[in-house]
Amino acid sequence: MSYQNYSLKQLQAIDAEHHLHPFTDHKDLRQAGTRVIVRADGPFIYDSEGNEILDGMAGLWCVAVGYGREELARAAYEQMKELPYYNSFFRCSTPTPTLLAARLAEIAPKGLDQVFFGSSGSEANDTALRLVRRYWQLEGKPEKNRIISRRTAYHGSTIAGASLGGMSGMHDQLGGAVPNIVHVMPPYAYELANEGESDHDFGLRAAKAVEDAILEAGADKVAAFIGEPIQGAGGVRIPPASYWPEIQRICRKYDVLLMLDEVITGYGRTGEWFAAQSYGIEPDTITTAKALTSGYQPLSALLVGERVASTIVEKGGEFYHGYTYSGHPVACAVALKNLEIIEREGLIERVRDDTGPYLAEALRAAVGDHPLVGEVRGFGLLGAIEIVKDKATRERFQPAGSAAVVVRDHAVANGLMIRATGDTMIMSPPLIWTRATIDLACGRLKKALDLAARDLGA
Repeated sequence: MSYQNYSLKQLQAIDAEHHLHPFTDHKDLRQAGTRVIVRADGPFIYDSEGNEILDGMAGLWCVAVGYGREELARAAYEQMKELPYYNSFFRCSTPTPTLLAARLAEIAPKGLDQVFFGSSGSEANDTALRLVRRYWQLEGKPEKNRIISRRTAYHGSTIAGASLGGMSGMHDQLGGAVPNIVHVMPPYAYELANEGESDHDFGLRAAKAVEDAILEAGADKVAAFIGEPIQGAGGVRIPPASYWPEIQRICRKYDVLLMLDEVITGYGRTGEWFAAQSYGIEPDTITTAKALTSGYQPLSALLVGERVASTIVEKGGEFYHGYTYSGHPVACAVALKNLEIIEREGLIERVRDDTGPYLAEALRAAVGDHPLVGEVRGFGLLGAIEIVKDKATRERFQPAGSAAVVVRDHAVANGLMIRATGDTMIMSPPLIWTRATIDLACGRLKKALDLAARDLGA
């Protein structure tokens, strides 16, 4: 039966009765009632009451080419008719994952020529953890199994992904994380830089925290460092230019593998296919998902460098790991077409040369002087706004995160979907946004901040 036969209240009641949402206070949601999104087109989503909302989060960081792309629906349909599913076990493959793996090898940073498919970024990071630890076992160093990560990092929501990540709330609910994973400070200058410390010096100090963790454990015990080029779910935390070159130097000095999590930054968001290319990083693995299919199908791809891959292939025997939907033919068909669209429409070049710089400039011009805004930052089509009670002292509203939720709710009510993470508002719009779309978003954001300031007495 079509959803159109149900009223909003009926849908909300059914949702409350049966649906457990991700990252949700279920009691609070069921009292308030869920918003029901029923359709989308281009950069806009529409709820069941007909409200048009400009999607400033690209779904959940993923809808790179926007909504309503017939080419992607057709790619899925044609593949479903021909071969809706077959697995990659039993020494079998299907054409689309084979061709997609080759395409990813073409666009990836040099040397990352092998691909392991899953269905989500969480699965990709689980796979990366398994692969890296297996690599050191095969190299005769099983004790080299510690992973260094960062506080407020997000690497997924499975047990392994949550353990790799640095979200304290997730750790509290785990009841026991995967062992031998440690977390150090993130390169978050707004809160962690010392008074008078330059961005350059802060970047070096944040990188030194990784070196200190290696030395504390002993380099012979440390397998890898994992990091998002730009911390996304943690608050779009953009590292100083000095940070990643120093991280790379440290990893090479101590023979520690470098794992990048590009689930958010991959496939054009920073103005290159991968943020590794934007920052000049040469990683051993890259986890990707989200924009690989623009969210039209669930798919992840772990890109594996020659050093790790050759050992796994030549010395490993059977790798006891994989998923029912590894290399799903329909998802891979959609990914191939999605990458074609991104390239054909020049979306990466647009982000690098036009809309990326313009987004950062427009946000600063629109809200940088607002009394609630402590800092505006951006890189490519990623943006962040720090919400403060006092601009000069950077004092936050209490309880932590409460003010950002007020801003978010006003933004959505005024037609802009934006996310509140702690005391930070974050944006990750579709790559199809234009300057006109950015201007529209900035106007709606300014209105939301003004209304929030009124409510907060600022």
